[in-house]
Amino acid sequence: MANQKFDFYDKTTLKSYNLDITMRYQLTMLDSLDPFTRVHSENVASITCRLCEYLHCDKNFTAYCTICAYMHDIGKMFIPPKILNKPDELTPEEFEVMKTHTLIGYKMCMDDIKLRPYALGPKYHHEALDGSGYPEGLIGKAIPYEDQIIKVADDYDALVTKRQYKTHIHISDTLKDLIKDTEPNIKMAALDNAAQGVKLGKLNKKVVKALFKVVIDDTYYEISCVTGYLDYLKDQIRRIEQILEYEEKMNKAHTEKKKNYYKEGMEILLQDGENFENIHTIYHEYQTALINRKEIIDKLYNEIKIIKKLQV
Repeated sequence: MANQKFDFYDKTTLKSYNLDITMRYQLTMLDSLDPFTRVHSENVASITCRLCEYLHCDKNFTAYCTICAYMHDIGKMFIPPKILNKPDELTPEEFEVMKTHTLIGYKMCMDDIKLRPYALGPKYHHEALDGSGYPEGLIGKAIPYEDQIIKVADDYDALVTKRQYKTHIHISDTLKDLIKDTEPNIKMAALDNAAQGVKLGKLNKKVVKALFKVVIDDTYYEISCVTGYLDYLKDQIRRIEQILEYEEKMNKAHTEKKKNYYKEGMEILLQDGENFENIHTIYHEYQTALINRKEIIDKLYNEIKIIKKLQV
């Protein structure tokens, strides 16, 4: 039985900007990152690019912002692996070490004339509008717009990875968590360094709204992938039903000539791995798969309905 393949992230938007040539040098820098961080960087860049489209950013800013997103975690190549790859929660001391990847990445970019224009991406992508971020605890508009966009993409991909999403079913739960981060945290009022940001959440609401549109697009894309596989399953079921029809006629035939005629028809329709003994089992598997895929499509359409009703 053929396997259904689905890429959670659709990167086709990047190609429309011909960013591959622009980013050739920057991408070589990612080769030094661990595979997990590299994939994360690519995902964040893809989401960032598409966010810029829905935010109606011009082509040059979109290209610039996307490259900043590719570079945002470049400083992690100097974070000790035992901290970077620790599966458990970091200790306060370890988290302080992890936080240095922002300034390390900034210095790396500033020291390289080709990367210098994108230095703010690595430096400020963990800043939060309410002042609770790092490394400088910037508030509101003091945070570069590109970093406000990258932060939404970064937080989204981190949640998707943590929750091990393979489909957009229940993706609205993640979006609801991001909505919470657009809302003010009343506890911040007690912190002097963030008092000015008490009316702000961590994330830019406008960017989060744009993310909803990106996720809806991706959900429709997944529906199209599942629908394509659905068509494949239906074709296979029709083929096997013809085999089973020949089998029934063969069993009812009164002459060997007739039996052989229907048997040869069955053999022509059989595919690799199929035989007279397992065809009923395979038929049942295809029917079950068809039912499951239809349920997935229904759930995906329901996710879209939920997302469209979300308020930021």
